[in-house]
Amino acid sequence: MLRVVGEPVSCDCPACSDPDFDPDQAFGALADATSGLAAVDDPMDAEIGAATLLAICSANGAEGAVADLVSHFESRSTAGTLAMLLAIGSVAPGDVGAAARSAAERLARAGVAKPAWADEIAEPVAVENCRRVFDLQGTASMLVCSFRRAERGHMLVVSVDHADCDAAVDIMLGDAADLPEVLREMRASGRENGLDIRTESMEPAELRWWIENALDARAVHDAEGVDDDSAELFGAEGPGYAVLATLVRARVAALPESGRPPAPHGGSAAAPALGPKRTKPAGLAPIYQVKVGLKGATPPIWRRLEVPADVSLARLHDIIQAAFGWNDSHMHVFETPAGDFGVADRELGYRSDKSVTLEQVAPAVKSKIRYVYDFGDNWQHELLVEKVLDRDPAVRYPRCTGGRRAAPPDDCGGIWGYLDLIEALKDPDHPEHRDSMAWVGIDDIADFTPEGFDANAVNAALSGLA
Repeated sequence: MLRVVGEPVSCDCPACSDPDFDPDQAFGALADATSGLAAVDDPMDAEIGAATLLAICSANGAEGAVADLVSHFESRSTAGTLAMLLAIGSVAPGDVGAAARSAAERLARAGVAKPAWADEIAEPVAVENCRRVFDLQGTASMLVCSFRRAERGHMLVVSVDHADCDAAVDIMLGDAADLPEVLREMRASGRENGLDIRTESMEPAELRWWIENALDARAVHDAEGVDDDSAELFGAEGPGYAVLATLVRARVAALPESGRPPAPHGGSAAAPALGPKRTKPAGLAPIYQVKVGLKGATPPIWRRLEVPADVSLARLHDIIQAAFGWNDSHMHVFETPAGDFGVADRELGYRSDKSVTLEQVAPAVKSKIRYVYDFGDNWQHELLVEKVLDRDPAVRYPRCTGGRRAAPPDDCGGIWGYLDLIEALKDPDHPEHRDSMAWVGIDDIADFTPEGFDANAVNAALSGLA
């Protein structure tokens, strides 16, 4: 027997295939269990009910039963079944979700009362505050974001175990207003356990890639019976992992796709081969106009650079260091679709960046790669090829043609540490104001101009690399 909303019911799975099984009675029990959904305040509660139903069918190998349930719910024509159809339409993928939405529309046109949240559940869902909280020891990550629909926001946290194939361990839902406090607790808990905690911002597409890979790895383990409690539907304080995973998949499916292939179970995605290297008969390489933005900086911090397309990644490292005023005292890596390149390190999986060129890993306009400097502070630079230009014989390359704001100083604790530094410097009453002034090396706050950008100064720094 299966259980949903406290009521024992059956389905068309093998466990319910005995001669005395009455599908109408079973479906009727499910329909009766929906009676309270129309009265809930938050449509998320109805979606959890639908996710529970989907998880039950999946756990019993009866995914096809959901389509039969949609038809049965429509035939009952009650406010509760209409509410359940709306929730299934929001959570179920593909044809089943579409069929549920269509059935709900037919019931509404026939005069069945819609729940007060019917319009809200039809609104598009926007994602905000996409972040990854992780430790530099590489043991775990917390994938964090908030989803907003209409005027209501929810927080989502997916914990990932890097020692267990990057599989999802747990899922937490909550009020979006609680997110800042949850982030603080994560960082404090990590530090109490001797971990070096960092936080990075993520694009929605990147967050989707991480979450889907974590859920997929967990699904493999669940199917193999690695965890006896893996298919838990109900926990002591609410829906269990299997139910929340069903709901989370529906949420992240609405986000843009990253274009990255899914990571194979137990390892990272295989990197495609490098593009061909330019030969002498091909002549001088064109010039790439590249925008280099510091990820997570608000307001944005960026530089627009012009570099030969065949510049080596090692040389590009020097150029970025000069353009942002870094002092090249830490490790770095270029993360590209063709793999990771930096100082060759077999243990880290880095290939040498000395013989690989920019156009090999970013072959066309709109190509993107990432440059990470200082693995402690975790300065992430997003590189975008904006244009391919003809060489100008009168220009010495590389050069900077634009930018915004001063770059943070080295060793200031990453983007979050930099924001704290700015706050301390600008407030004479801040308890760390005097120490921060001394650390930056200024006597007058007027000498600290984080909003300042000087293209001439950047080009002077680049002149030695021309």
